Amino acid sequence: MIAIIDYGVGNLFSLVSSLKMIGADATVTSDPATIRSADRLILPGVGAFADAAEKLRDCGLDKVIREAAASGKEILGICLGMQLLFEKSYEYGEHEGLGLLRGHVVPMAGVIPSELKIPHIGWNALHFHKKHRLMKYINEGDCVYFVHSFYAENCTDSLLATAEYGKELTAMVGLGNVMGCQFHPEKSGAVGLKILRAFCEGGDPS
Repeated sequence: MIAIIDYGVGNLFSLVSSLKMIGADATVTSDPATIRSADRLILPGVGAFADAAEKLRDCGLDKVIREAAASGKEILGICLGMQLLFEKSYEYGEHEGLGLLRGHVVPMAGVIPSELKIPHIGWNALHFHKKHRLMKYINEGDCVYFVHSFYAENCTDSLLATAEYGKELTAMVGLGNVMGCQFHPEKSGAVGLKILRAFCEGGDPS
């Protein structure tokens, strides 16, 4: 069973629907016992980093997620959920993340060309950096759907793929049992479903 962690940030309907389409057994939950009993975890999220991190701490789910990661349970962060996997974010201040991956989340403003709009919204091609089973059903150049104003940097050890938006921005990460997509696989059509399928199947990271 896959536990989709519900901590009050974001509409989870599209994600649940996508997992149903690939035949995955998934449940939306904020119950620590259910999360601990799950085979895999998905950490979604939209909105502000600081608010999301605070909500995780307030309900004690930050500790549950760290425990799950330490036990080897596979975790997939999506969009803001991926950003929360890192050490900290500089989104309107400095905020601590879960610290499961090395790296920081920083604003695109001042980094990408000024003529490009922020947030980065739309379809962009993936550029692969490392081989990983999360990508076993997709190809270099496949397009996925992004909505974000911040991105992860200094994450070379976990970087799997980037997308070009005036600069190569982190798009996919993975190190051991901890994985993440800056884009929304549940809104990325057939390519997104293939990524979710690969995550749900488990197996060797390489």
